[in-house]
Amino acid sequence: MAFVSFLIPCLVVSTDTAFSCQNPADFVGASSPGDIVIGGLFAVHSKMLRPEEYPIKPVIQNCAGFEIQIFLQTLAMIHAIETINNSTLLPQVTLGYEIYDTCADVTKAMASALRFLAKFNSSEDAVEFRCNYSDYVPRVKAVTGASYSEVSMAVSRLLALQLIPQVSPASSAEILSDKIRFPSFFRTIPSDFHQTRAMAHLICESGWNWVGVIATDDDNGRFALESFGVQAMANNVCIAFKELLPAYLSDTTFHTKVDHAIENIVKETEVNVIVVFMRQIHVLKLFKKAIERNVNKIWIASDNWSAAVKISTIPNIRQLGTIVGFGFKSGDISAFQDFLRKLPEKPTENNKFLREYIVLLSVCAHLNYHDFQMCISNQSQGDLLQNVENKHHIWRDDFLKATIEPGFIHSTKLAVYAIARAIKGQCQDRDCRDPSAVAPWELLEELKNVTVIDEDDKEIKFDSTGDISTRYNVLLWKEIDGHMKITTVAEYDPEKGGFIFEDEEKKKEFLDLKKVQSTCSQHCRPGQMKKVTESPHTCCYECVYCPENHYSNQTDMDYCYRCSNRTYWAPINSTTCYRKTIHFLTWTDWFAVFLLLLSAFGVLLVLSVSIIFTKNLHTPVVKASGGLTVCYIILFSHFLIFLSTVFFIDEPTEFKCKTRQALFGISFALCVSCILIKSLKILLAFSFDPKLQNFLKCLYKPVPTVVTCTGIQVIICTFWLTFRTPFVEQNFSMPRAIILECNEGSIVAFGIMLSYIAALAFVCFIFAFKGRKLPENYNEAKFITFGMLIYFIAWIVFIPVYATTFGKYLPAVEIIVVLISNYGILCCTFLPKCYVIIYKQETNTKSAFLKMIYTYSTKSASSVAVSQISLDSKSSSSRATVPDSCKSENSVNGNSHCLVPGQILTKGKALPKNTASTVVRKRLSSI
Repeated sequence: MAFVSFLIPCLVVSTDTAFSCQNPADFVGASSPGDIVIGGLFAVHSKMLRPEEYPIKPVIQNCAGFEIQIFLQTLAMIHAIETINNSTLLPQVTLGYEIYDTCADVTKAMASALRFLAKFNSSEDAVEFRCNYSDYVPRVKAVTGASYSEVSMAVSRLLALQLIPQVSPASSAEILSDKIRFPSFFRTIPSDFHQTRAMAHLICESGWNWVGVIATDDDNGRFALESFGVQAMANNVCIAFKELLPAYLSDTTFHTKVDHAIENIVKETEVNVIVVFMRQIHVLKLFKKAIERNVNKIWIASDNWSAAVKISTIPNIRQLGTIVGFGFKSGDISAFQDFLRKLPEKPTENNKFLREYIVLLSVCAHLNYHDFQMCISNQSQGDLLQNVENKHHIWRDDFLKATIEPGFIHSTKLAVYAIARAIKGQCQDRDCRDPSAVAPWELLEELKNVTVIDEDDKEIKFDSTGDISTRYNVLLWKEIDGHMKITTVAEYDPEKGGFIFEDEEKKKEFLDLKKVQSTCSQHCRPGQMKKVTESPHTCCYECVYCPENHYSNQTDMDYCYRCSNRTYWAPINSTTCYRKTIHFLTWTDWFAVFLLLLSAFGVLLVLSVSIIFTKNLHTPVVKASGGLTVCYIILFSHFLIFLSTVFFIDEPTEFKCKTRQALFGISFALCVSCILIKSLKILLAFSFDPKLQNFLKCLYKPVPTVVTCTGIQVIICTFWLTFRTPFVEQNFSMPRAIILECNEGSIVAFGIMLSYIAALAFVCFIFAFKGRKLPENYNEAKFITFGMLIYFIAWIVFIPVYATTFGKYLPAVEIIVVLISNYGILCCTFLPKCYVIIYKQETNTKSAFLKMIYTYSTKSASSVAVSQISLDSKSSSSRATVPDSCKSENSVNGNSHCLVPGQILTKGKALPKNTASTVVRKRLSSI
């Protein structure tokens, strides 16, 4: 088979060869042989020693900045493999390992990954190019690592070429869950999706919505920043500023950008919460600068540094404020601590990391813990060898124990055990001592279904994205006995999305975080809502009162709720809705009582008039009023009109709404019809105009006229009540009350009813006006005229007042108009008669009436004669001269121009003046 080999170059960068790469074997940090070899990628050093300028030769540089915490992860991997080899988990197979230092650099990690891909037992560590790697046997079967997501992304793409399973105990970037781009990647920690959501929940529940974010400018930092941005938006949290710091400490702009980030933190005085997604060495640099500037905030730590002891031991770390973070769940690490105690007994030939740590102890062990951390971080691999021969080797395991981060130790052990379980599943019916017995891609398929039992006897499985969903520890840094201690106050369950507290004391410590305010705007109280300002951030707003009929019952509401229906109302700045009070004109209302008293007085007046007329039944005044029957009908209609006002008061019902207008309309029509007949009767009796007499005789049909006029109103009301019947309606025009009122059903029908009454009244007014000069005792016409004028004025005023009035007193407007018009007609029709009956009894006699008729008829005949005399002659002598044609009796009887005062013309003949009164009396008696 033709293939192309890729050689792993390793060039010298220092004259000291102990820690520099002379050949591929020097590239390995720690190793142990085995039937199945597991690779390891850990950033034991924090940086590469790069030249001042860009490299001009492809040379792998030395590293600097020894990281004890990650060195402990390599020891955890070694301890797990040794434990498995000494157990019955893989009885016939021995696991080996090759652990490489990535120095937190993608390029160096890629070089290590190339060696993993090299063909097994290849003398030149060559990587064969093939179209199908199914039967290819690489140097390792699986890989544990890497420490950082950016490195894992690059390595995973390379390992995916041969589908070598990679299980990371520390890379948490959300993008690594994408099985299309990273098909062979697994991890024993939750995705950043859960971490950023937990952070957003913490911020939201603490009442903060205005935060700053600082991250490293690499794939891990940018993806974490993006994920947090999404979760923050979902929880109504705004990011005031974002700062990206260079991923490499050798970057010349690193310190400048740190200063700029600190300036932003100091400048944004409203931002009291800072979320930090950075590596431990970056956080160390940032915090030292922050302490110099006396920055005091709440810092939310990512899982990468939330349990970092070397940061918690920074001098004056308490000045920074409160630090709360999220760390991975840990298990029992007592066995690992025993392993560390026995570490000096271990050989160092195949573990350069251990050998370097021993050298660092010789150089820096005399210092305290923090200074020791700084000392080993500043040493390069080349510098360590210059004076190492003159140093006495010592051992101190307290530094290692103090630096242990249990979460990472636990996740590293889980990664190794997951791979071991997958190997066991594949080696049950195979001899896995043969390197070609199991292919990496077969282990990958097995790994998808593997179940790991942790120290708590809890089963842990990878989900479809290759992640393990475990809880987070919520870590709070607090000062105890003058030292900063990292304590667990709660757990966060990613599945339920909530915090779990062991006891009330820890819950209180957690809730104390709420005392700090970190908001762009003050919280809007209940009764207020947010009003967005010109700021692009939704967290920056003004608080405005809820408008009328709206309310808010929580703080920081984006909008006010509208009262659920129109039967509720709310004032401005309200926290709840109130039920509207129902208003109507009640019996107890003072105005209603006043109107009822007026109606009652009207009824009494009607009864009084009835009694007076009944007692004086045979007097001329009563007879001249049309007789007792007509008077009783009119008085009864007045009584019904007064009675109709009762239906306008108290709570409206369907019956009241239908009855009140119909009763009023029909009663008023009956009343006006009877008055119309009275007007016709009197006018007919005292009219001496033959043409007018004939016309009035045709009209004067009392019973048919009253029945017809009233019947038309009955028909109008019947059609109204049948087709557009009035009904009870709730009027919501008032903001705080419901007006219970009658809807007339049809304004047109209501208008027709009133218009018909007005038409009858107008006809009555015309006839009454014609008879305004009748004899005094018969002269009802002018009073009827005045009564009709009162009616017209009242109802003309009623129309605009009724149209513009609303509220519970609207029915009172109509009651007032009804009472005014009814009182006007009643008083004008009957009170003058009652006055004559009671106070002028001498005029209420037959002789007085005959005398009055005689006097009136004499005047009427004279006026008729005068009106008939020709006006052609205007000379003064014409008044005393009788025309020759009128001197004979026949001429007088045949010519109206020949009438003399006291005579009237009837049936074409002139009657003597003493017989005129007789004619009037006969007409009255006949009518």
